Amino acid sequence: MADKKKRVKVDSDSDDEYNSNRKSLPFKKRLKPDEEILSILKDLTESIQAKINTNKALTLADLQLSSSCREVTDLDLSSVQDEIERCILGITQSIMSGKGFAFDIPARSNTNQLYVPELDRIVLKDKTSLRHYANVATVRKTTITTRILQLIHQLCLKKIHVTKRDLFYTDVKLFQDQNQSDAVLDDVSCLLGCTRSSLNVVASEKGVVVGRIIFSDNGDMIDCTKMGMGGKAIPPNIDRVGDMESDALFILLVEKDAAYMRLAEDRFYNRFPCIIVTAKGQPDVATRLFLRKMKMELKLPVLALVDSDPYGLKILSVYGCGSKNMSYDSANLTTPDIKWLGVRPSDLDKYKIPEQCRLPMTEQDIKTGKDMLEEDFVKKNPGWVEELTLMVKTKQKAEIQALSTFGFQYLTEVYLPLKLQQQDWL
Repeated sequence: MADKKKRVKVDSDSDDEYNSNRKSLPFKKRLKPDEEILSILKDLTESIQAKINTNKALTLADLQLSSSCREVTDLDLSSVQDEIERCILGITQSIMSGKGFAFDIPARSNTNQLYVPELDRIVLKDKTSLRHYANVATVRKTTITTRILQLIHQLCLKKIHVTKRDLFYTDVKLFQDQNQSDAVLDDVSCLLGCTRSSLNVVASEKGVVVGRIIFSDNGDMIDCTKMGMGGKAIPPNIDRVGDMESDALFILLVEKDAAYMRLAEDRFYNRFPCIIVTAKGQPDVATRLFLRKMKMELKLPVLALVDSDPYGLKILSVYGCGSKNMSYDSANLTTPDIKWLGVRPSDLDKYKIPEQCRLPMTEQDIKTGKDMLEEDFVKKNPGWVEELTLMVKTKQKAEIQALSTFGFQYLTEVYLPLKLQQQDWL
């Protein structure tokens, strides 16, 4: 009898210990050995590589679209210089013939955008608008366009790069605000038919990468497993990057810097061989170019970790389908087949995220969510529609950091491993 009582006590202690562990790290007991999860990831990688090797990448030229569309290409500096001089020569001839001059600028408004399901990206239609110099409404923007063309021509002659901020400070009184010079810079790219990178104007370094990748940066070999917690800044001019090598099984795209730091400090890329990349919020051009280059050269699956709110999904869609602002260059800036790993609206209940860690959606959040449900690139994916509908219905959102309620390392020790084990991505 005493033995029985003793046995019951031991069992009770075991249950208490289990409940204590479950309280601190929910669902950890469901995790299988890392070897089994790695086997799942290897199968995913092999299927992605087979798909890329088998399927020929479609282009706009392969499709018979009802609307004519405009795309830009990478041009070398001499070609960009030729295009600028050809444009200015046309303007000179127009002025000398007494017609004045105007730029025929491709329209980048929402009405001139087209989502192409076969390509799974947004492209720019062929509509243009005249920007007249002899018109009060457009004279200032025409002057800015002419000035930007002049500055780009100087860069071509000197064969140097400058930042968008440098460009703005060359004529602050004319530009007034950097948003104005940035917008016209995109107009000039469309006008000349070249990528923005071809203009040798770059943004300041923003994105970072860490993990199982080695690449050359302007001739210097960079090993991203030896870059510390901060990782390697993604070069603003992607033409410096080459010779990519990796033994990773996947690329983990992270929205926030805080989540990136947790993954880097915990060396998540050593437990599950991967490359971790973030633009620290809104995607910049350099990070989008770098992500696409990794995907196409290394032929690895891309899994995305973003906040459970409409803006997290918006950021994911910019990487995958492109932004309307730069739809003219979507062929170079988009990364196909990005899988939404988390944090998804259904995860809030599935992983029992406490109510105090969830945030109520604002009216603007709800409007953004409903607007996204009307987007063609969302409608194409039933899983996205289901998750976004749930978010709008519950009116709740959560950041990746909400997982820290179970412990600061819950993200790397339980949540992500379990997601990978269950192949729980969309």
